[in-house]
Amino acid sequence: MPAGDLRRRGALGLGCAALAAIGAINLMAACTTITDGTAAPDTRIAPAYRQSVSASISASSATSSKRESQRQQSLTTRAVRTSCDSFATTSRDAIDKVNAFVKAYNAGGSTGPAEAPAIEALNNSASTVSSSFSDALSQNLKDAFNAYIEAAHGVANAIGSHASTDEFNRRVDALNETKTKALKLCLASS
Repeated sequence: MPAGDLRRRGALGLGCAALAAIGAINLMAACTTITDGTAAPDTRIAPAYRQSVSASISASSATSSKRESQRQQSLTTRAVRTSCDSFATTSRDAIDKVNAFVKAYNAGGSTGPAEAPAIEALNNSASTVSSSFSDALSQNLKDAFNAYIEAAHGVANAIGSHASTDEFNRRVDALNETKTKALKLCLASS
């Protein structure tokens, strides 16, 4: 290879390296622009900004509180509906079976075939209502249901133990009274 070619290639290589270095310096210079001055907050808009942030936090808190209140109301409504529906359905069946027992008793015939269905329906109603409770029910409704449950068991025991007519009627009166009170509370709560 002649010496002139070698020099040309060397000069070309040096020229390319120089261009690359200049390009890199220009690239770095373009990315490192420095701005003069001192950073300072705009104190004229700071109070408005603070007020905006405060209003935003307050609105967010109110919205969260409203959503939680709506969620709690929904849970309460669902709990009342569940318990009241269970109560209405099972107490109706229990009363029908007790009335069949009373009809057999008043007819002077054997009450045996009517006893077991009445006792079972009363105990089933008490058990179903008891298991439908949730924390979302009001204390008044829980108290009314508990009184009904106790009265239903009382009538079932009176039938099963062949209690006197006076004792049976006293327990049926208590059952009717507690049933009416619980129904009124259910209607008022829905």
